[in-house]
Amino acid sequence: MEEKINFLFDVDGTLTPSRLPIDPNFESFFFNWIKNKSVYLITGSDKEKTIEQIGQDIWKNVTRAYQSCGNQIWENGQLIKEKPFPLTNELNLFFQEMLSISKWDKKFGNHIEERVGLINFSTIGRNCPQNEREKYYHWDNIHQERKNICTKLMANFPDLEASIGGQISIDIHPNGANKSQILDDISGTIYFFGDKTEKGGNDYPIVERLEREKRDMKIFTVSSPNETLEILQKLNY
Repeated sequence: MEEKINFLFDVDGTLTPSRLPIDPNFESFFFNWIKNKSVYLITGSDKEKTIEQIGQDIWKNVTRAYQSCGNQIWENGQLIKEKPFPLTNELNLFFQEMLSISKWDKKFGNHIEERVGLINFSTIGRNCPQNEREKYYHWDNIHQERKNICTKLMANFPDLEASIGGQISIDIHPNGANKSQILDDISGTIYFFGDKTEKGGNDYPIVERLEREKRDMKIFTVSSPNETLEILQKLNY
């Protein structure tokens, strides 16, 4: 009997370019590939953004879609669970301070986004055009602004976790309410695909927990959706 494998996929940078739609050829391949498999999506984004990126057909036909780092769970298009996390005045003041001292001078608005179970923060702002998003991403890789904000936030708010997500933002949520919480629902062999699997990235908690619990698993750290596609084509599963 063939071993059952649970496939876990991040979205941004793994199935799609960051905040952009999935490639049509990959979309067609992936929609057919997920049939008769246990496939889970795990993303920091909300339902609406995820559907914009991967399409309604894929989103409704995976085994489960874990939105907001697993703080909102959807199955067959139906909401089955969610955990709220409201923005406090203290946290809002912290964000305003980070905006005022940021060395990145261009700001585009929508800096603080409240999602179910997490808050997304971006100094450049989520309204930035794609070319500015790319510029910030490369600048941040050198200057480590997001990493430094995460470190400072967790020092000031010990009950919270902060991690780098996508190209321009960080995800903030209560301790333990990260992507690794989905592993409470999933047993057996796990193949996990993500692009932010290093320490400090929002995919890392899954990797850390899988390794700590010595689960039967494989980790696929990818640099682009094209790499994900190439791996899936070679898996022969």
